Amino acid sequence: MDDKEIAMQSETTIRDRSAVDWALLVARVVVGVIFTVHGAQKLFGAFGGPGLSAVVQMMGPLGYLVTVGEFFGGLGLIFGFLSRFSAASIILIMLGAIGMVHSQFGFFMNWTGKQAGEGFEYHLLAIGILLPIVIAGPGRFAVGRFLPLPKVADKQRPVTVLE
Repeated sequence: MDDKEIAMQSETTIRDRSAVDWALLVARVVVGVIFTVHGAQKLFGAFGGPGLSAVVQMMGPLGYLVTVGEFFGGLGLIFGFLSRFSAASIILIMLGAIGMVHSQFGFFMNWTGKQAGEGFEYHLLAIGILLPIVIAGPGRFAVGRFLPLPKVADKQRPVTVLE
């Protein structure tokens, strides 16, 4: 490989990595806002939500985990702090929602109001958006990059578990 080829490869890599960082940021913020709002409904009764006591009454002790996972997991995604953990937590919540509630109503959401409940397409969509964050991490635009967290040797990024 000559110098020109190496330079072109470097430019392509840098440009592609930048696109990945922006894509991860957009995915984190969009999904993070959605789950923070859903978590706020469950935790505080915000936006017409039931509040924590009603969620726990409906779901039992699992309601605490779901509520905390949605609200704080959403915040973690928005800011890029513990993003992999937050994304994985929300994926588990979505899998639980599919298995415990939504699979019985089929794939599609209740767009026409004719089904007895909501299907699981939304949950699969959320999982599909969250998996790249679990796999690739939060990207360059993450608060965790600027906190005094343990860093990987010879790199400026936090240990994978803390990303």
